[in-house]
Amino acid sequence: MLIDVILIIALAALVGVYVSWRAGRLDRLHARVDTARAALDAALLRRSSVALELAACGVLDPATSMLLAGAAHDARAAGEPTELAESDLTRALRAVVGQPDFRGTLSGQGSADDLLAELEAAAHQVFLARKFYNDAVAATRAARRRWLVRVLGLAGGAPLPEFFEIEDSLVAAGGQGRGTDMPHLTG
Repeated sequence: MLIDVILIIALAALVGVYVSWRAGRLDRLHARVDTARAALDAALLRRSSVALELAACGVLDPATSMLLAGAAHDARAAGEPTELAESDLTRALRAVVGQPDFRGTLSGQGSADDLLAELEAAAHQVFLARKFYNDAVAATRAARRRWLVRVLGLAGGAPLPEFFEIEDSLVAAGGQGRGTDMPHLTG
């Protein structure tokens, strides 16, 4: 009888520790999603800022400058970054850097070369931030699918995180470059 009580108490303690660990893990995953989202938002803001600087630097023709500035403004004005506005900005940037002799136009102009390098760095940062964010979302969603989490409601009222899918490659699909997945401007 005493052994049965001890076993039941030990089993209850083990279950309690496991449930507590699982809830803590889920909480850490949600915090990771929030942190990754903040990093993604910062990278998107930086990219749109650099795009606005490029549009205003005076080396692009007026129509291209307006197209780029409009797309960058729309991406920033959305408040919370939206997939559509950010993909439109990527397409506008791709159209700008894909113009014939775009690099030739910028060569020798120090500030324009610096902006182009900064744009490439910002685009790469968006690529990485989006990847880390989507990885965090995938891990969190997988943890929330576990039966124990669903049965005990360990997620609480936290919303299910959503993936953020945008076009972020500045190299057109089928275009030349080091790969269509990476946001490189050069071949």
